[in-house]
Amino acid sequence: MSADHSLERPGLDEKTWAELREIADRYPEKRSGLLPMLHLVQSVEGRVTPEGIEACAEVLGISAAEVNGVATFYTMYKRKPVGDYHVGVCTNTLCAVMGGDLIFERLKEHLDVGNDETTEDGKITLEHVECNAACDYAPVMMVNWEFMDNQTPESAVEVVDDLRAGKEVRSTRGPRLCTWREAERVLAGFPDDRADEGPAAGPASLAGLAIAREKGWTAPEGESK
Repeated sequence: MSADHSLERPGLDEKTWAELREIADRYPEKRSGLLPMLHLVQSVEGRVTPEGIEACAEVLGISAAEVNGVATFYTMYKRKPVGDYHVGVCTNTLCAVMGGDLIFERLKEHLDVGNDETTEDGKITLEHVECNAACDYAPVMMVNWEFMDNQTPESAVEVVDDLRAGKEVRSTRGPRLCTWREAERVLAGFPDDRADEGPAAGPASLAGLAIAREKGWTAPEGESK
């Protein structure tokens, strides 16, 4: 008896199709699930592929052009393969002044790659990124969206060398670093049980709140309507 291949689709297996539908079903308006669905595609394919775009469009009942418009709007969605670890160095004003530009240049030289390029061993993709919203810990870089605070060119090189050597590396705020594909799966809404390994905000981020409490400061109440 021949096997039934009617459910097979090129590029994505049936588990991925089922999970895409699961994500869409989380929302009253299925289209609201597009962003996590694209993250799921990246977790499987390593990037947003044409097959992934077509799959999202089919599940959501929209055109591939509409999906492509979203995928090309946000820089978090990649059109070429990403390495095991995406290293994003903030080069916005404060981080740049505090040493971000030096870190980025040192990593480019050390890894022998340019911006948005991947090392030959497929381990590291380097990219300069816009503000990581962690100015109180400048200069900052992120590895698979986890914070590496108060970096120097030397510490940044140590981080990428340890990652390439297969050593366990932790964010400076606690969590163990996973691979980029694993991080993408978390962003798709499938937890990896590491959420409680590190604090959401460090002491520098909470300093203003502590001062306000000490002095009894409160936000002014808005006018009642």
